[in-house]
Amino acid sequence: MQVLLARLACPVYHCFHAIKIKKNYLPLCAIRWSSTSVVPRITTHYTVYPRDQDKRWEGVNMERFAEEADVVIVGAGPAGLSAAARLKQLAAQHEKDIRVCLVEKAAQIGAHTLSGACLDPRALQELFPDWKEKGAPLNTPVTEDRFGILTEKYRIPVPILPGLPMNNHGNYIVRLGHLVSWMGEQAEALGVEVYPGYAAAEVLFHEDGSVKGIATNDVGIQKDGAPKTTFERGLELHAKVTIFAEGCHGHLAKQLYRKFDLRANCEPQTYGIGLKELWVIDEKKWKPGRVDHTVGWPLDRHTYGGSFLYHLNEGEPLVALGFVVGLDYQNPYLSPFREFQRWKHHPSIQPTLEGGKRIAYGARALNEGGLQSIPKLTFPGGLLIGCSPGFMNVPKIKGTHTAMKSGILAAESIFNQLTNENLQSKTIGLDVTEYEDNLKKSWVWKELYSVRNIRPSCHSILGVYGGMIYTGIFYWIFRGMEPWTLKHKGSDSDKLKPAKDCTPIEYPKPDGQISFDLLSSVALSGTNHEHDQPAHLTLKDDSVPVNRNLSIYDGPEQRFCPAGLYITSHSETAQ
Repeated sequence: MQVLLARLACPVYHCFHAIKIKKNYLPLCAIRWSSTSVVPRITTHYTVYPRDQDKRWEGVNMERFAEEADVVIVGAGPAGLSAAARLKQLAAQHEKDIRVCLVEKAAQIGAHTLSGACLDPRALQELFPDWKEKGAPLNTPVTEDRFGILTEKYRIPVPILPGLPMNNHGNYIVRLGHLVSWMGEQAEALGVEVYPGYAAAEVLFHEDGSVKGIATNDVGIQKDGAPKTTFERGLELHAKVTIFAEGCHGHLAKQLYRKFDLRANCEPQTYGIGLKELWVIDEKKWKPGRVDHTVGWPLDRHTYGGSFLYHLNEGEPLVALGFVVGLDYQNPYLSPFREFQRWKHHPSIQPTLEGGKRIAYGARALNEGGLQSIPKLTFPGGLLIGCSPGFMNVPKIKGTHTAMKSGILAAESIFNQLTNENLQSKTIGLDVTEYEDNLKKSWVWKELYSVRNIRPSCHSILGVYGGMIYTGIFYWIFRGMEPWTLKHKGSDSDKLKPAKDCTPIEYPKPDGQISFDLLSSVALSGTNHEHDQPAHLTLKDDSVPVNRNLSIYDGPEQRFCPAGLYITSHSETAQ
């Protein structure tokens, strides 16, 4: 089983590739670099340093091979696969020939999807009513639902009343990577062309400005940005409609936000970082079907977050456990990874893990803004689905079912336009505006509307506990029908305080049995990168890590990234 680390795990602060600084040359926070300081060139990406201005690329064949399709889908997660499968279902039902191509950066479908999720099967039931007969890997119905508030030494149980978002009656604990793999098989059986191992790297546009399709990534490039002898250009995929299902904070979606001003009428997105581990535990401690959530320790009331521990029934005593931290935290010394490791030592958690073995680790970013932060979803030639725009029901801690439904609705809306013989499009790329209209009429919108105020209610003086009180009064009694909508208080990065105003956090040393260091954890994530290849994250301004992040916030990127991508090294001098 592979659990892969999400590549966009630290979206909100826009910090990128590691910068190396010798300790005796520049102690952390000891010297504030001026804007006139010599900054080393770190970034090599062609979007920052164009190839047509780089002599190393002279004479290199830059021609791309192009393929034509009716619909191209970027991302083979639950949303993208749902859209693909539904399109082919409709094509078969109406005896239409529609070519659907789906590209996925992972080498195998499902390989970049973290295990351990509690799934609401509503959208799956709509897409595949015979999912049980088809062998969908939903093996663990929820049998026990627990919620608690942690203090440093105790767990205070909180009843989960019927109707509250946390109630998991009728849901399933799943290994989501297995479910996505199964969905990929269903999509291929329906005739979807699935291309794993191809990352979409660029959005292509028609001359009229509408989206033309995407180009996959070039291969055979050195770390310094020069072409290798094995260089090969990516493939262009053109379509009448391109569906973007990249997941949280996708780099193509960010380009589309800017080009089409899709975020003009919504609030800034807010994010969380979720860290997960998969364990094999002592069978005597195994409670298949148990769902356990907590809030509180080790986080303070002003830091949004919580934990989960799910007991899976997969033929062996497996548990999936994890910790989520909202990226609007205030103290730059906070480390989500080390908070997670500390949480496992709580007296109510550690006994479950003692004598067990950790077999996988991973992390991913989460959209937590809810209804207020959903951007415009359609534009000429394309649309956004799933976790790319952000349909996660935060208090329910679920987004798979809403992501899948968005994919289903997108497919149905696109199919209507593709088969409309009287359609007159103003642009070459089709603008499927009815998708957004249909989504707002669906149960997805109703569900997100009902919980819209819960996450922003945590910004009160009572913090997370204020959100719990708000949920108990206004959601449980009024079911989200209060006649107001609370706002988020700006972007997450605005909440971070300067290091001089905060106290460093002393974390306990990992014991190697319950808690672990970062490097040994990343080794279990299944991520593999060739040394001589460009970084997959790119600095827009090479001076930011030192002039801003280090000097003001003591380099928080060395702590907030769950893979240690940005950890400052003191072994080399910046040139």
